[in-house]
Amino acid sequence: MNQFLATTPFDLYELTLFQLVAETASFTRAAERAGLTQSAITRQIRGMEGRLGVDLFERTTRHVCLTPVGQLLREKSKAILKATDQLLDDVQRTLGRMPPTLRIGVARSIGLAYLPGYFFAFQRKCPEVQLQITHQTSGEILRALEAGNLDAGLVCPPPRLPPLLKVTHRFADEFTAITPAQFPLAPTVTKATIKQLKRHFENQRWLLIDRGGFTGRRLNHWLRTQSLHIEPAMELDSFDVIVNLVSLGLGVSLVPHRVLALYGQRRTVRRIAIQPRFSRELAVVVRRNRVTPEPLSSFVENILF
Repeated sequence: MNQFLATTPFDLYELTLFQLVAETASFTRAAERAGLTQSAITRQIRGMEGRLGVDLFERTTRHVCLTPVGQLLREKSKAILKATDQLLDDVQRTLGRMPPTLRIGVARSIGLAYLPGYFFAFQRKCPEVQLQITHQTSGEILRALEAGNLDAGLVCPPPRLPPLLKVTHRFADEFTAITPAQFPLAPTVTKATIKQLKRHFENQRWLLIDRGGFTGRRLNHWLRTQSLHIEPAMELDSFDVIVNLVSLGLGVSLVPHRVLALYGQRRTVRRIAIQPRFSRELAVVVRRNRVTPEPLSSFVENILF
């Protein structure tokens, strides 16, 4: 049995991709429907042909059509895929249908205060859907989306997304300076230019977001363009942790003002608006499929910022 599985010329996944190419008569259109690149689906089909020792498609610069062997495989494999679908339906009816599940990745640099806007309206509308939430870096989330291990990601995106991914929502996320509550500064000071900020924060310990992430790199670049060269005492990958450390008197920082929504009544930090303002972009990212499946489309439609 193991020897058979190791030498079989194709599996159900490859057979499904073959049917897509045959149906669309185009590697490009089949790749779009499968959420793959054209080169990826071409490699899969060429692998099948190599293991079978025959050509399944005739390819020219203008069209793609089935060979006689390809036509035979298409007709016979339809029954296989239909039987597989029926088998899965029977198994679900026997064991009881599992509730639908969405796998969502949330970047570590996105604070807890943002999460109700992402999930609250959707969970009220679709309470039967289970959410599996992972907390990773934006880069790790994008790689997991490409691999099909996540359904959506809430990230600070890079300048260019991988070709298999797309953005469904974007919004600007403005930053503010924060200090401990007992910071030696007049209570009337609630705004500051960069020049004033340098003077107020001279010789202070800075706690900044990790420069290894997309947000950290952008913030570090912006600070340098403002001639504010900072060597932080600590770099962390969570703004919630940074706010808590600042509240304990361990330093000063620049954080998204929305993160502070959880600290409004506790008044554990002082806020100082800065001019010019720094803003990052946050985005909801999904795979670039032609049709977004349910319940993912409902999740995307119900995100609130």
